[in-house]
Amino acid sequence: MEAGPDEGSVGAASANEASETTPSDTSSGTLTSQQLAAIEDEEVLNKLLDKAVDFDERRMIRAALRDLLKKKREKREKERGSRQDDLRQQALSKAGTGRMGMNRGQTSNHQPKSHMHSQFPASTTSSLSKTTSSMANPAIATAPQSSPVAAAPNMKNVKQMLLDWCRAKTEPYEGVEIHNFSSSWSDGIAFCALVHRFFPDAFEYSILNPNARKDNFELAFSTAERLADCPPLLDVEDLLRMREPDWKCVYTYIQEFYRCLVEKGLVKTKKKL
Repeated sequence: MEAGPDEGSVGAASANEASETTPSDTSSGTLTSQQLAAIEDEEVLNKLLDKAVDFDERRMIRAALRDLLKKKREKREKERGSRQDDLRQQALSKAGTGRMGMNRGQTSNHQPKSHMHSQFPASTTSSLSKTTSSMANPAIATAPQSSPVAAAPNMKNVKQMLLDWCRAKTEPYEGVEIHNFSSSWSDGIAFCALVHRFFPDAFEYSILNPNARKDNFELAFSTAERLADCPPLLDVEDLLRMREPDWKCVYTYIQEFYRCLVEKGLVKTKKKL
């Protein structure tokens, strides 16, 4: 179970401190770099990182995570290259067969068809349409319904707490550096990393392309909607038209995603009595 800032403070802006829950110990003592390198389960490494308090130990675990993601990416690229070679050979074989048929004066009505399957499911348009006006004017974008909004100083504290939470959860992911709620999210990779941290079996993070912004946005939002019941408050087309997304819109979406994680018990918060 992941831990983060207080649900009430994130949903409506009451600044309570966050607390991380410690997963059950998988081993006693500090693991060596060789032992960490032998772990091939990304989820196990994530749990060890959540549990670790020593700086050197956290550094070794993060290095092991980066190496594991790199190995997965290289493996997928190798498999993809092998599949492309097979498809190329099949195409050449079919082309040769077709030429032989034409030389014999035979005609064939059967033509191989190629079906393009999108890797990423599209976001639900009905939910997106409800927030188009809010995206056009970020000032009217509203946070999830909860208690009344707190004073400005508390809003600032909660915003920083949520930003720190996002940074902590995406720390092991290559290519993700979160410094704000605007430019750090412009290519969609940060959204994918945050969603993948809680749903690591939903998709393969290591094959994502930072230049495929549309695919990244659609993958992150559709996965969050499907597995966390988080409505796609951000419009993909609007995001593509902007070089950097409006921070208020990104902040509102992350608030909603966090609230959905809390409701599903994936994030535990410390509440005041």
